[in-house]
Amino acid sequence: MRPFMSSLAVLAILGTTGAADAKRRAMPVAAETGPAISCIRTTDIRETRVRSDQVIDFKVSGNKWYRNTLPHNCPSLGFEERFLYKTTNNQLCSVDVVTVLYSHGRGLNQGPSCGLGKFQPVTLARR
Repeated sequence: MRPFMSSLAVLAILGTTGAADAKRRAMPVAAETGPAISCIRTTDIRETRVRSDQVIDFKVSGNKWYRNTLPHNCPSLGFEERFLYKTTNNQLCSVDVVTVLYSHGRGLNQGPSCGLGKFQPVTLARR
């Protein structure tokens, strides 16, 4: 979903709740395939997988994966498995933050905001 609010693009990444299947949540081994980069284009993001309170995998166009290891744990990110981010351009960068979304009743509430790390191109091991 890509709702727009004024000139600020907002993309909410919605996953399943913390009761998600343990297989889905298991963090696969990631083999680095090149140097880390600072930004990825938001228009290229096809899928995200929250692996823990500190790791998010981003699948982009061309079936490529980038692993982002946040510099610090982001409380409840791994449990909620959903977040939003705001950008003023079409890039998500290591200077940007993600905000955990809590499921509350019929809606979503914003939780902690946490800074991203660099985007490391990886090949994910199959389970």
